[in-house]
Amino acid sequence: MSYDVFGVGNAIMDMQVQCDDAFLESMGIEKGIMTLVDETRQQEILDALAEHNVNYCSGGSAANTIVGVADMGGKVAYACKTGADGFGNQYLEEMQDLGIAIEVPQTQGQTGSCVVLITPDAQRTMLTNLGISSSLSEDDIIESEIAKAEYVYIEGYLFAGDSTKAAALKAIELAEKNNVKIALTVSDPFLIDICRDDFKRLVEGPVNLLFCNEEEAKALTGLDDPIDCAHEIHKHCDNVALTLGKKGSIIMHQGETLPVEGVEADAIDTTGAGDMYAAGVLYGITNGLTWQKSGHLGSHAAGLVVSQLGARLPGALTEEAIAQLLK
Repeated sequence: MSYDVFGVGNAIMDMQVQCDDAFLESMGIEKGIMTLVDETRQQEILDALAEHNVNYCSGGSAANTIVGVADMGGKVAYACKTGADGFGNQYLEEMQDLGIAIEVPQTQGQTGSCVVLITPDAQRTMLTNLGISSSLSEDDIIESEIAKAEYVYIEGYLFAGDSTKAAALKAIELAEKNNVKIALTVSDPFLIDICRDDFKRLVEGPVNLLFCNEEEAKALTGLDDPIDCAHEIHKHCDNVALTLGKKGSIIMHQGETLPVEGVEADAIDTTGAGDMYAAGVLYGITNGLTWQKSGHLGSHAAGLVVSQLGARLPGALTEEAIAQLLK
């Protein structure tokens, strides 16, 4: 079987909880960003949320994108590391039910988890304990699987750890060797501070498609205007998909600037909006849509996902449903 997209990223069980700003302040949590925490700190937060409802869902940035592509009818695989525990079993079951090929066996240890705190303004604040997912290594990347893909999709968060960074670089090396296109998502502005040289080298080198948001693009280029940022990145990278929140996105392709309008949505939870946008673009460009239409599909998919809790589409999108969205 060949794949439209082969993803490499973390395996994280998401625990989504709605709370108010006062809770964040009382617990000393910085709003709107992802913070890495140890098991003790994460448990402290969960204990304080004991009276709140918790929604569980298998996640991780690249995993959300891969699931989105699968929900649109794409053929996908995912390389990640799960523990031989309850969360790990649930994670693999959810992915395999969606027809996603998982090549890396479970291992002893705790599956990664993330407490996603959602405030009334739909902002999400994430506290992530990577668990065993941080041990994903280059040995887990299988060349014969990479070679079956049209695109390899690499999660930027992998560059925060030595072992996971080695896995990401191995996947990129094998993709290059087998003429597989490479898509990279920056994942978070804080990564540019610690991985600037890595990202710069990749964007100026093997990466064919870069996904980033406005903040990440500014951090990467040092420029203020998002259109200037997109042009600057496009000097080095064949394709750029730069998201602008409610304002839509800019796609750079073959020297052209393709503006993509945002989709009106009653936002409840912005978790996974960027991941689902990437899913729409990747599905589109690997299934015969133009870059402009792929961007529109990404916008619609992001609009659907922010209108509910969690980082998943409300259900699978048929070809007819996709055609309807793009009318």
